[in-house]
Amino acid sequence: MTEFDRAMMQRCLELARSAIGRTAPNPMVGCVIVSDGEIIGEGFHPKAGEPHAEVFALNQAGTRSRGATLYVNLEPCNHYGRTPPCSKAIVEAGLSRVVVGMVDPNPKVAGGGIETLKNAGIEVTVGVEESDCQILNEAFVHRILHRRPFGILKYAMTIDGKIAATTGHSSWITGEASRHQVHQLRTACDAIVIGGNTVRKDNPHLTTHGLSEQQPLRVIMSRSLDLPMSANLWDVEIAPTIVFTGTNSNEAVQNHLTQQGVEVVNLGKLVPAEVMKDLYDRGLNTVLWECGGTLAAQAIKENCVQKVWAFVAPKIIGGKTAPTPIDDLGLEKMSDAIELTRVTWKAIDSDLLIEGYLDRNG
Repeated sequence: MTEFDRAMMQRCLELARSAIGRTAPNPMVGCVIVSDGEIIGEGFHPKAGEPHAEVFALNQAGTRSRGATLYVNLEPCNHYGRTPPCSKAIVEAGLSRVVVGMVDPNPKVAGGGIETLKNAGIEVTVGVEESDCQILNEAFVHRILHRRPFGILKYAMTIDGKIAATTGHSSWITGEASRHQVHQLRTACDAIVIGGNTVRKDNPHLTTHGLSEQQPLRVIMSRSLDLPMSANLWDVEIAPTIVFTGTNSNEAVQNHLTQQGVEVVNLGKLVPAEVMKDLYDRGLNTVLWECGGTLAAQAIKENCVQKVWAFVAPKIIGGKTAPTPIDDLGLEKMSDAIELTRVTWKAIDSDLLIEGYLDRNG
């Protein structure tokens, strides 16, 4: 493992990010082929059903692949899915060395691709820039291991812990730079979940605001369908919208939404875990929770949140009844508090963004 190997793996990650938010249920993968210190082929996986990154790089390199080194941030696949196995293509191309960022957690691969390459006499190096590779595809890994999407809870609060004033007014807590950061986060997510109250009070768009042509699926959880007949989210030409509701919801509103192209799904039990199960079945990797405190608490309790993005603005609003980011979790002692791990923070103008993980099973 050399500095050159690390640099080439970082190039793989850069290429992989070209398809951010578009590959679900597949991972983001980039590939680089090098001969005599020169890059002769590059590629990335654009979306599910299209060729993998290795195929694009091999096609670009052509016959120059023979005896060259291939870099890829995720172990080459070893099974027939929508596309043929990449490990077979690499062997046939005559590569002499393959450098892999991380082993694929998918049981259909899980070391099988590496074994195929080794059995063909190819030198294989595994684990180059592995931490960065794991972070890039943390949602894919979580989906494979736990059979549900990776959940991110995002909220913005004042320095005294409020997400709105006592009247419910919340525009705007953070500055423009922080809001731009949220729009960037949305480009990496397959869906955004909110509750009916957010629709009624904020009338959001839940889009990337021009940062990406690919828009996340907009998801609303509303038990009674007490929703406005007119809302930005009902414009499905901008982005698709799904409303999850109970079995005894307002039929008139349901029919109205359906006529506008909004998908309405009736669940016997309208809870975050059931919504996440449905979104998993739809092939989603990453789900962003931009909901209020009640739904956020329920999502945490049901292990639907794995990561938190908390924006803190240097403002004080006060108010005993002003809403907070997370409602009652049933925790009575500070020693019971859920601790975030792998915490990072950064200043965004005068705001502060704190990121951390809820490392619990599932």
